[in-house]
Amino acid sequence: MADQYAQSGEGGRSTEIPVIRWEEPPEGPVLVLLDQTRLPAEEVERVCTDAPALVEAIRSLAVRGAPLLGIAGAYGVALAAARGFDVDDAATALAGARPTAVNLAVGVRRAQAAHQGELARGGDAARAARAALDAARALHREDAEASARMAERGLALLDELMPGGGHRVLTHCNTGALVSGGEGTAFAVALAAHRVGRLRRLWVDETRPLLQGARLTAYEAARSGMAYTLLTDNAAGSLFAAGEVDAVLIGADRIAADGSVANKVGSYPLAVLARYHHVPFIVVAPVTTVDPETPDGASIEVEQRPGFEVTEVMAPQIPVTGPGGGMSVAPLGTQAYNPAFDVTPPELVTAIVTEEGAVSPVTAEALAELCARAAARTAV
Repeated sequence: MADQYAQSGEGGRSTEIPVIRWEEPPEGPVLVLLDQTRLPAEEVERVCTDAPALVEAIRSLAVRGAPLLGIAGAYGVALAAARGFDVDDAATALAGARPTAVNLAVGVRRAQAAHQGELARGGDAARAARAALDAARALHREDAEASARMAERGLALLDELMPGGGHRVLTHCNTGALVSGGEGTAFAVALAAHRVGRLRRLWVDETRPLLQGARLTAYEAARSGMAYTLLTDNAAGSLFAAGEVDAVLIGADRIAADGSVANKVGSYPLAVLARYHHVPFIVVAPVTTVDPETPDGASIEVEQRPGFEVTEVMAPQIPVTGPGGGMSVAPLGTQAYNPAFDVTPPELVTAIVTEEGAVSPVTAEALAELCARAAARTAV
């Protein structure tokens, strides 16, 4: 496995965040990732030269977020093909790197099918590798386009539900450009509201235990000049009680056929709070996140993360004192419950917004119709 670090360039900051790119230096093609475990302390790039390096980057959350995982998985297949490794083995390893995020497997299968299709047509290894790369690049472009459409549709829904602007939006985990080929999913909607002067405040859950909200969403909001405030996850209830939340916007890692939504752990309690306080709970995700093969929420495999992510504080600038590589905040030997996701049932979801349109109320029939419409448009 080859895996090294390259310091990213210094200079003026822009809102654009180059999170993933394909490069072809003389020594062979590589996939370059912005290492999200090092943010916000430093912007460092991670260079992967083979699929095992990418698998490790996915598992360690150096690259993360449902849409971006699909893009990374497709590029990983292309990387294996271009470097002459076993493509099917690489595809299997990549698809299984994180079980809950369906986009990862979708991206892997798409590049793998392109590779196999070219070989079946009599193409040589080089042409098959190029076909896999073309598929990955197409997925990358399509995700950027989908992100823009989700932002537009999501903003329209916010304006419909809350005419007059001044939106105070609560979000969980990280759903911006760091997880997308474009500007994200749920965060892209908030960003669109900000750009037209209709976002009053973005409330950012810190999102325990890995602090993707504090480290990543706050980082993106600051870069974009948004009015934002960070809060601990368990402070959300008091914020709702004070009447300070107009809508909840989250992303999704898998949406079951019945509309159940798997997202970063802590999403389900927000849905319960939102329902009690009569606040819209809106999920923003591309159509590829809808998995017709998963019938309901109980069928979603929820990834269980290592306990040390809870018992230790993990940050690049913190000295190592614990067995997991962070600073211990619990007695040695403490057992920790650490599911990466929880599942919100469809009856608690006000709407699911995709690039193809919004579904509200959320039902299996409405989701199936949406997916069929998306498939028909793609086939044209």
